[in-house]
Amino acid sequence: MSSVQNDRRNASKRVRLSREQRYRQLLGVAWQLAREEGTDALTLPRLADEAGVTKPVIYDHFGTRNGLLTALYQDFDARQTLVIDAAIEAAAPTLEATAGVIASSYVDCVLAQGREIPGVLAGLAGSPELEAVKRDYQRAFIEKCRRALAPFTGEKGILPPGFWAMLGAADALSHAAARREISIEAAKAELNEIIMAMAARSER
Repeated sequence: MSSVQNDRRNASKRVRLSREQRYRQLLGVAWQLAREEGTDALTLPRLADEAGVTKPVIYDHFGTRNGLLTALYQDFDARQTLVIDAAIEAAAPTLEATAGVIASSYVDCVLAQGREIPGVLAGLAGSPELEAVKRDYQRAFIEKCRRALAPFTGEKGILPPGFWAMLGAADALSHAAARREISIEAAKAELNEIIMAMAARSER
């Protein structure tokens, strides 16, 4: 057994944690395991062993492996949402600045995924849990963009098809940048142009 595993187990045994604290601790161990060994190593029994807790504790928090992977995806999304919210809040009150922040933040969010999130998504591929979480994220992001761009659009605002088209372009450009098929700067610039054009059409 490695010294890292011993440290994790001893830390878990020394402190009695609340349910929320335990949940956060388990997520931390899961992230570390995913970084060190990949998401294939993320099974509930393995997580229990690494965290130094009993299997019923793990099952109580996550239920299934898909439940664990979904929790990791939601945890990443929550942290990235805080980053995007802060960036939009700090942007100058102009269309150019707001569009630029939305574009840059989205691309940076995808690039921040590292190898762990693609592994999580691969593990959840085709699952109803993933589809529900992704749809919730997409709707929340569209609503965030709608509010941020509302002061700079026409009376009717940007219609839903425009936002869904923007989201599709944002995903395609961000992943192309992650694969180094285009530069990060080019991805951000193109997405920024798409958002600006979308806002301009709303004025017609």
